[in-house]
Order: sequence, then structure tokens, then C-alpha cells
Amino acid sequence: MLEFLMANTCSCLYPSVILFWHWKQGRSVDSKDICVDYTPLIQALSNKRLPHVAQELLFEMKSEGFLPNLSTLSALMLCYADNGLFPKAQALWDEIINSSYVPNIQIVSKLFDVYGKMRHFDEVTRILNQLSSRNCNFMHELYSLAISCFGKGGQLEMMENTLKQMVSRGFPLDSPTGNAFIRYYSIFGSLMEMEAAYGRLKKSRILIEEEGIRAMSFAYIKEKKYYRLGHFLRDVGLGRKNMGNLLWNLLLLSYAANFKMKSLQREFLEMVETGFSPDLTTFNIRALAFSRMSLFWDLHLSLEHMQHEKVVADLVTYGCVVDAYLDKRLGKNLDFALKKMNVDDSPLVSTDHFVFEALGKGDFHSSSEAFLESRRNGKWTYQKLIEKYLKKKYRSNQIFWNY
Repeated sequence: MLEFLMANTCSCLYPSVILFWHWKQGRSVDSKDICVDYTPLIQALSNKRLPHVAQELLFEMKSEGFLPNLSTLSALMLCYADNGLFPKAQALWDEIINSSYVPNIQIVSKLFDVYGKMRHFDEVTRILNQLSSRNCNFMHELYSLAISCFGKGGQLEMMENTLKQMVSRGFPLDSPTGNAFIRYYSIFGSLMEMEAAYGRLKKSRILIEEEGIRAMSFAYIKEKKYYRLGHFLRDVGLGRKNMGNLLWNLLLLSYAANFKMKSLQREFLEMVETGFSPDLTTFNIRALAFSRMSLFWDLHLSLEHMQHEKVVADLVTYGCVVDAYLDKRLGKNLDFALKKMNVDDSPLVSTDHFVFEALGKGDFHSSSEAFLESRRNGKWTYQKLIEKYLKKKYRSNQIFWNY
């Protein structure tokens, strides 16, 4: 019966009174419950963008003496909010909160998401204050949801005030909330604000986790503050094994981006001596620096080290070799450089994307991605990409010299 009702909600010729009639037919004859749940039907109407039909259905139910339960009222409130009828959603929320019903955290979370997307942050604050005055048993989780809602919307001051309110009421700052705090300051705040937030996280004795580390590192990279990036990484602790090679790779990147080759080599050796095994991203950070600086010998040694460690090259690695040789007009020696590489492999990119934020993509890498996106010429290999790229370079050079 429910499937039949939902299948017909798409028709404007199927008014609420008919939906209600079919709903009554589907109920047990002996059923005497006056408190009813028709949440799936309300949700279907919401998905069809028919909030007015949902509202009429509510009136029909009430006129027949049926009372919607909390789940139904909550679904209707979200239906209003999802369809932009915020005054109706607010009125229904007030009806729920002033009744004997206690809304659950899942409903409030969905409501926060809707208000956050529509940037109705004052309404989030109002709901938070209403529930706070009623001492709900999920207030700690609710504060975390509000902080996340404000943070996603870039409302740093509101996020700060909510955190202060949470702590003042005796709720501790947990790791997920603290790390989310760092991420939002990294995205929307200044570097000084971000660093201040990180300092508070340390004072709370909460470890910054991978997402927080990446967010702060991206902020430093975006502003090209590589010295401060290095200082931050050392403060976090390069020996944290649960981060894999992330911290070391970011440190190497801070030197590679400024082409401090001696420091890059020194820190790479320190990384290996400390017991960390270089991965593909590690090797490609170095290869990109060697390629841009035309350090062919170092580039070849790095490729041999990759083979020794059984690390498989990706498109970035091949691009380092191709760009280095073509930039110095040594295309005839390219076969020698590639003879120990598996040029018949299918191309892929496995390098961590933070590398491109700092060093960008090489010309071969960018051109190859364009070729791959075209999805022509069947199955691509590194060999086919190189041949295609060489033809492209040859044509562009011919045009230049003819001009």
C-alpha cells in the first residue's frame, strides 16, 4: 500500500484527500491507534518537491482525529526546510519543542545540515539555545554538530562562541571536534588564527590527526610559507608511525618547493635512517625537484633506488624524465633514460595530490591527462603517451620555426 501511495505522489491530480483515503484502507480494521506514523510518505512527497501536499495530508489526518507522531512531525519539518519553507519549518520545530516530544539527535543533525547549506546560521543558534535550556541528554554531541555546521559555513566567530559555551557547561573538547576546529581555521582563517587554534589544541593535549595535518599543510603551501610548514611538521613529530610517510613527505616537499637540494637530500637520508621506507610520493617529490633543476645523475639514481625498493613509477615519474630531457633538447637520449622503466604499463597517477599544490604538474603530465580524458586510440600505455607527446612537441616546434 505504501509503495502504491508513493508511486502516485508525483501526480498533481492525486490530492491529499485521496492519499489519505488509500492510507486508511491500508490500516488494520481493528487498529485503534490515534497516534500514527506516515514518515515514508512525507519523505516521498519531500523528494517530489510537494510540501504543500504533505501539509494538506497533515490537516486531513488531524481532521479525522489522528495525531502524527514525532517521526512524522520531524519528517514534515525537514520537508518544509528542504523545500525552502523556513517559516513553516521553524513553526513546526517550535510546536515539537513545546510539546511533550523530545527530538532526537539525528533529526537535529539533518536540520542543522539544511540550515547550514542555506546559511541560516541564526536559526542553528536558536535551536541550540532552546535545547540547551532544556538540558537534553545529547548536548555534548549537539555542540559538536553546531561547531561543525558553523565551521563548514566559514562562521568562525560563531564557531568560537559555541566552543566557549560548550566548555563553560563542563563538556570536554574531544579529538574529532578539536581537529575539525583546526580544519575550518585552515580553510577560512588566517595563518595566525590557524596557528593559535593549533596551540589551543596542543594545550588540550589532543593529538592533531591526519585531516588536520593535511589542512594546515595546505594552508602553508597555499601561502608559500614553506619554512613555517617545516617548523609545524617538526612540532607535530616526524616520528609518528601512524601517519605513515605523510609528515616526512611534506617536509621534503617544503625543501623541494624552494629547490633547496642539499637540505632535501639531507632530510631524505635522515628519513631512511630513522626507519621510514620511501614511497612513490617520496620519490616523486625528489624526482620533480631533480627534473626542474636538470640534475640528470640524481634523477637516474633516484629511479634506480625506486626499482631497488620495488616502488612502481606512475605518470608523474615518467613526466619527470620526459620533461627533463626535452627541456634540454635531449630527446634523442630519451630511450636510454626509459630503457629500465616499464613503458608498456597502463598509465595512472598515485602520487599524493599535495605535491601538485606546491610543485604543479609538468607539461608531459598535463598533456597526458588531456589525452587520457579524450578516451581515444584504445588502451593507453606510457609508450603511446610518450609517442603522442613527442609528435605534439615536434609539430609545435615546426610551427615556431616556420613562423
